[in-house]
Amino acid sequence: MDTPDEMLASAAANGDRVAFATLVGRHYERIHALAWRLTGSRTEAEDLAQDICAALPAKLRNWRGEARFTTWLYRVIVNAAHDLRRRQATRTRAALGWGDWELARQAEIATLAEANDWLAQAMTRLSPELRDTVALVLGEEMTQAEAGLVLGVSEGTIAWRMSEVKKRLRAMAREEAK
Repeated sequence: MDTPDEMLASAAANGDRVAFATLVGRHYERIHALAWRLTGSRTEAEDLAQDICAALPAKLRNWRGEARFTTWLYRVIVNAAHDLRRRQATRTRAALGWGDWELARQAEIATLAEANDWLAQAMTRLSPELRDTVALVLGEEMTQAEAGLVLGVSEGTIAWRMSEVKKRLRAMAREEAK
């Protein structure tokens, strides 16, 4: 005679592996079939059925036996399908947001590249002394005192040159904007 599902569920909840294997063997097709109907996809149904079976030992510990085992199992399957849909919706929203973020990032990269190209072009119109100063202070991140030592001029001269560079670059940008 077959052992009732409810007795197997109680035994499985207490760690009886044979009872658990019997329950899964008896109900796997039911789990898979309902998962397929709920997801509409064979692949998702297979994954969902496996996930349910993997989580079933822990879930059985909460089974109180107030309803038939199959009723409880149907609820577990439906809840798992709902969870899957929520995760998929979250991933979809995140992917859409990621796409917006990536578009903004690409636009920012393009803007920076354009600005760097303009700056590189504008730098060629500066005198060699001003270019050397900018290369050391901004490019090599030297202090004005360090750049002065390298170029053999005073720190004040480096400060004046940097001010002059800013003034000339602003003038070039205004001229090009006209």
